[in-house]
Amino acid sequence: MPGKVLYIADLDGTLLDSDKRVSRYSQQVINTYLARGGSFTIATARTLATTGKIISGLHINIPVVLMNGVAIYDLHKGIYVKVVAIPQATAEAITGILEEFKITGFMYSIDNNKLNIYYEELYTPALQTFHDDAVRKYNKVFEQVTKLRHKSRSQNIVYFTLMDEYEPLNRAAQALVNLPGINVMLYRNIYSDTLWYLEIYGQAASKRDAVMYLRERYAFDSVIGFGDNLNDLSLFEACDECYAVANAVQELQDQATGVIGDNNSHAIARFIAEREGLITD
Repeated sequence: MPGKVLYIADLDGTLLDSDKRVSRYSQQVINTYLARGGSFTIATARTLATTGKIISGLHINIPVVLMNGVAIYDLHKGIYVKVVAIPQATAEAITGILEEFKITGFMYSIDNNKLNIYYEELYTPALQTFHDDAVRKYNKVFEQVTKLRHKSRSQNIVYFTLMDEYEPLNRAAQALVNLPGINVMLYRNIYSDTLWYLEIYGQAASKRDAVMYLRERYAFDSVIGFGDNLNDLSLFEACDECYAVANAVQELQDQATGVIGDNNSHAIARFIAEREGLITD
């Protein structure tokens, strides 16, 4: 493909293998491509703390898209270059609906270039595991509060992550979609048969909008994207070519330019190596 090209990949279930790692082969190929002047970055639902550690072996040269497009972060400058907040009144309304449905989770704010994460209580094994793994593996800092709605009145709220079985989250989602100024995303956790995620963020935030920002900011002529789950549909909307890994949900495969190998077969790295004529060991 002629012109200046950006390759952009989701992490979990896409670039990462089942152990949630970037394989050594993938690191080798991507870093070789970057060293030759290519451009590659990430678009993930994860935050900076987890993303930064997971991709530390990659020499990424373009800001990364975090929290499904809520934030774009420049790894080299150490700053958020774009953040989309939820309107304050809407953030407070979200917390009221969550209280009504007796669902809680994690609420995120970004203030003064710092990410803050709040929660009320870890009342399910899923919430406890999410919290404990984030602290143990990635040194994330959480703040327990009495009520999320109290914090929503004074902070720059950007994101909510809730995790539970499908039915309770779906009921809450049906109430939340009527609020102004937000996106509501409900999708299955690829690492569990029963756990689902409900994520809430500003209407102007999406992987699509983030990719369009990067395309314009860095004057890319074309973008090639890779994904596996429903939250990658918006990523695909912004790409000239989009490829689903073989383990992707059918809805994403149906929208893809093509389907490549699964996330345990270094599929993205193999695609780039073949496309760019890279010789690897």
